[in-house]
Amino acid sequence: MSFTLRLTTPPVALALMAMLAGGTMLPARAANPPDQATPLALTAIMRDLGKDMQEVTDGIAREDWPAVAQRAARIADHPQPPLAEKLRILAFMGKDAGHFRDYDRQAHDAAQQLAQAAQRQDGAAAIAAFANVQGACLGCHQQFRQPFREHFHAPR
Repeated sequence: MSFTLRLTTPPVALALMAMLAGGTMLPARAANPPDQATPLALTAIMRDLGKDMQEVTDGIAREDWPAVAQRAARIADHPQPPLAEKLRILAFMGKDAGHFRDYDRQAHDAAQQLAQAAQRQDGAAAIAAFANVQGACLGCHQQFRQPFREHFHAPR
């Protein structure tokens, strides 16, 4: 399959074509130019997830199981970025996109387990599930946070 790209091809279209081709058409992450055109919705999603995580911590400490279950469900089913942003992120991540999705899946599954434990008022299981949520978040942040900041946000 052969095609010609014009310089006017939008980056989102390039990313979509790369995904459909089964690979990446972009150079390695370090070589990508900064993509700071539009602020990421993901930043606001992460900020809200951080607040939900703090509320879970507080709820566990107070044994407020309905609050823990509610926040855990919010964590498990957090909003997704718009499609265009997902394409920007996937294009940036290239071959590492699967790892990013794995961390999200791990956090989702652990948050669902947390919600179920809270509904049963099983404090030990809730704490264990919450530790798994935190582990998935930490792993993702350690691997991806700094490259995301360097690529998608203005220098600090």
